[in-house]
Amino acid sequence: MQQNKKQWKKWLATASVASLAATALTGCGGDTADTASQSPQGSAAAVTPAKPLELSIMLPVFNTSYPKDGSPVLAEIEKKTNTKIHIDWVPNSSYNDKFNITLASSKLPSIMYVPDTKSSSFVNAAKSGAFWDVAPYLKNYKNLGQSNKTVLENYAIDGKTYGIYRSRALGRNGINFRQDWLDNVGLSAPKTIDDFYNMLKAFKEKDPDKNGKDDTYGMVLVKWTGTWASGFDTIKLWFGAPNKWGAVNGALVPEHETAEYFEALKFMRKLFEEKLINQDFAVYDSAKWIDPVVNGKAGVIVDVSDTAGRIEQKIHDALKAANKDEPTKQFVDNSIGVEGKNGLKALPTTGYAGILAIPKSSVKTEEELKQVLQFIDQSNEAEIQTLLYSGIEGKHYTKDTDGFIIPSTDTALNESEVAGLGQMLTYIPETRTLKSKKTQTPLSIKTEKMQKEAEKYIVPNPAESLISKVYSQKGPQLDNIINDARIKYIVGQSTEADWKAAVELWKKSGGDEYVKEMNELYAASPKK
Repeated sequence: MQQNKKQWKKWLATASVASLAATALTGCGGDTADTASQSPQGSAAAVTPAKPLELSIMLPVFNTSYPKDGSPVLAEIEKKTNTKIHIDWVPNSSYNDKFNITLASSKLPSIMYVPDTKSSSFVNAAKSGAFWDVAPYLKNYKNLGQSNKTVLENYAIDGKTYGIYRSRALGRNGINFRQDWLDNVGLSAPKTIDDFYNMLKAFKEKDPDKNGKDDTYGMVLVKWTGTWASGFDTIKLWFGAPNKWGAVNGALVPEHETAEYFEALKFMRKLFEEKLINQDFAVYDSAKWIDPVVNGKAGVIVDVSDTAGRIEQKIHDALKAANKDEPTKQFVDNSIGVEGKNGLKALPTTGYAGILAIPKSSVKTEEELKQVLQFIDQSNEAEIQTLLYSGIEGKHYTKDTDGFIIPSTDTALNESEVAGLGQMLTYIPETRTLKSKKTQTPLSIKTEKMQKEAEKYIVPNPAESLISKVYSQKGPQLDNIINDARIKYIVGQSTEADWKAAVELWKKSGGDEYVKEMNELYAASPKK
């Protein structure tokens, strides 16, 4: 996309800032108060501070090399935001351990990345008052004021918002399919459940790859390491099942206790019986999920819709290696989903990948909080997003004639000066970063628009923000009962009566206690 060239407004914050320890936010002095901006966008504004705002930020890092304090990109961001930034980089593999250790210490950073908002350590710390509830302040900021309400509710704790979410596509899930196979069997993209079934059947029985062999099947599924990873969480919604929990007459009901959920199971059993899905799905490794589609064995994956782009790229790479590539041909396409009796339904993600929380022990006053939020708000402007994502033009990237970014091929330079800074990006209200020209294909452009469109059709989980003590103790056992019963029913090793018996076992093994607790939490929740 084209970079937003709008001129930056000068960043304003509150009164002069006195230096604190390197791990804490600078305190405020003087009598100058914050004043709300009168601009149409409603961004916050204040008097220019005499000294830069000192920020310490704790982030995960995935490389052994990373941007040091004062390195070129950070220095440019500091200049544009009137800040002095220290980043505490923590290897991602040990981030959770360091997170818990830091929480227990007296030296917390100004901004702290929280990977798991449902972890007991973060929840207990938030409830005890360790972090600022930012919800009352968001409306005062140009970008943060456009935060998605559904996403905010998804990580709320007792109705409070203890951090700024790192946005990810809320309507990301969908269907990915071989468009060339559809063309070969004379079908169009599926619109209904029946269309979807007919597509899978044609992909098995009508020689979609035109090789004269009976060697293809409809859809590839993977082992049930989590329902999101199976495609079933999306498919069940087509039949009217809820997303994990349904709200019926003001009460929460587990999805597996609904008739619609069982209808979806019967559909999956039919697909298995007719060998329209891989017969080894219960043990098939999710790391190899796209391989059958790339290799021309299966034609469909129900997963995140951007999987289509990854499959497409691998197909072209394989053809290129064999000197058979058709660069302009599109082999893969995608869609939001298909319609059931209640119309089109889509599975949402939580809409975020961790949050940036602001500890009260380091950001001590409301005036300091406003300055930190102003920095996060400003980081969502196109110019700062591009710096955090791609670095400095002419040094870390160039632009082609269409204005798209071409990253430097100097991996060492990018890792030492740019890589990892994107962990600060919250992308609220949207991603404004320039993308690599290589990623801008008709399919990727369509996918981005489609994921936004899918938000109209998502089925929220009404209990997403609720945190159960029972589940923290018995969750794995309860999940295994349902997962095992589901697999046995789909592969024909059990009957409907066996399924109902498994649901009863789930109830007696802690499920009833779990449902009771969730309904109590739901009744007490500000959100209904």
